[in-house]
Amino acid sequence: MTKELIIATRQSQLALWQAYHVKELIEKKFSDIKVIINKMTSKGDKILNKPLALIGGKGHFTKELEDAMLASQAHMAVHSLKDVPTFIPEGLELAAITKRQDQSDLFLSQKYKSFDELPSGAIVGTTSLRRKMQILHKRPDLFVKDLRGNVNTRLRKLKEGEYDAIILAYIGLKRLNLIDEVNYSHKLDFMIPPMGQAALGIEIVKENSLAKEVAAALNDEDTFFCTTLERDFLKAIEAGCSSPVAVNASIIGEEVVIKALIGTVDGKKIMKKALQAKKEKAKELGVKLAQLMLESGAKELLKEAEENVFKEYRVPRL
Repeated sequence: MTKELIIATRQSQLALWQAYHVKELIEKKFSDIKVIINKMTSKGDKILNKPLALIGGKGHFTKELEDAMLASQAHMAVHSLKDVPTFIPEGLELAAITKRQDQSDLFLSQKYKSFDELPSGAIVGTTSLRRKMQILHKRPDLFVKDLRGNVNTRLRKLKEGEYDAIILAYIGLKRLNLIDEVNYSHKLDFMIPPMGQAALGIEIVKENSLAKEVAAALNDEDTFFCTTLERDFLKAIEAGCSSPVAVNASIIGEEVVIKALIGTVDGKKIMKKALQAKKEKAKELGVKLAQLMLESGAKELLKEAEENVFKEYRVPRL
């Protein structure tokens, strides 16, 4: 007897690629399951004239999907893990994380061959405060301009000359075969990625036994372990949606290494730290790294970052 599993997804090109990728994986592993895709539009997809932090952060990419699961309109949702807040609503569970792919940030330009070749004053497009912080820390002479819209919209804005360069996640462009559409591109090795970049988060209705069984088959243990450390770090350091934060954990041989970077969005003040431990002793590494940074003044630095991050959007008092 065929069973049905409904996956909720956003309607962006990349989100649909991810959902149909997971659908294919499920139907290969479970011949008796028929997967139905429930396409939805999130608030984060609708509001494109403001930075994400001003409309409440990346949770706006997940809320409608979570509401659909809680309303029994879907059993599972596929997210870019970097968009999933550390808080999961009651009744739902982040049950699986797929094997992480290449986490690199990608430089893209029609005119300049590399990041280092950008002239002083060049306009660089990115939505990410994390990227802006690291770009301006390395190149304070550049001008970073907010960039919203889906991947195709962002590439169009680059081609139309609105930006001298833009920075996007490599994996999204790779999955959609879009890298060759731009004259020049290369990976930015100096960038620390955000929590969960290049991994898919599988969120399910907690009490649904079929969704739980399917999620277990999709889960990659090493990726789940590392991204849990990253999420633990974010939760412990209490970074808000308007905080520039980078954090990345990886397994190298028998060691787990986690590194993090916080600072002001202008890149002028930076705190960078790392910890490592044997895997069997690394379960608390994310929390320990957060505590280490808090002891070094991270809370004050984050407060300063949040107070100053979007001054240009505030209406001055008369």
